[in-house]
This record gives sequence, C-alpha cells and structure tokens, in this order.
Amino acid sequence: MMTDPVADMLTRIRNAGQASHKWVDMPVSKIKIEIARLLQESHFVHAHKVLQDGRFGVLRVYLKYHEGKPVIRHLERVSRPGRRHYVAKDEIPRVRNGLGMAILSTSAGMLSDRAARDAGVGGEVMAKVW
Repeated sequence: MMTDPVADMLTRIRNAGQASHKWVDMPVSKIKIEIARLLQESHFVHAHKVLQDGRFGVLRVYLKYHEGKPVIRHLERVSRPGRRHYVAKDEIPRVRNGLGMAILSTSAGMLSDRAARDAGVGGEVMAKVW
C-alpha cells in the first residue's frame, strides 16, 4: 500500500532521469497530471500523456536532457502526509533564486511559485524542482 503517491511520482522521475530513460510510467491521478503539466510548462520535461491500459490508466512523462544530463537536477518533496507545509502569499519560497520552481497546491489549483505570487495566493508547498 502506497501512502504518498506524490513522493512516489517524484522518486520515479528522479530515478528515471539518473538512469537516462526517455520516459517514465506511473499510475495516474489528477494531482499527478497537474504536477506533470507544471513541469512541462516550466520546461523541465518534454511532455506528458495519459495512456489507457484497460484498468485505471497510466501517466507517461517524457524526460528532457541537456548535453546528456537530465534537466531536472534535484526533485524534493516538501509537504508530506505526516508533516504538511503551508505558506502565505508573502512566504512563497524562491527556489535557486528563480532558476528552480516550487509547486504549490492552492485554492486556485496547482500552481508554480511564480503563478501563485502573481495570483496573490498561498497554499501547500508540494515540491521543489531545479
């Protein structure tokens, strides 16, 4: 039984990047699709798509590389099921002075740190990427 599907997703992406895989498959959920969408919009991955396998579906994330190294250098889960991490709109973290991205779950949906600052909303910091 998996207790933290988001941490599982981030670990799968991290491991596939270190192994130089072209893509990584994982069980699909709405929150994972939104995280993959944010990673694609911020140019950390090439693309993502939902494939039907006859049961629940599979989320496939196509990884991106630059000069043979994965574009995602570091992927860190911040808020965990046992220890949630919430921030106000003025406390949203800047990851690597703007070179990275924080993924937030807000009342306006899943947003990057920049989009959350622009919208003026805080929320739960799900992960940090650089």
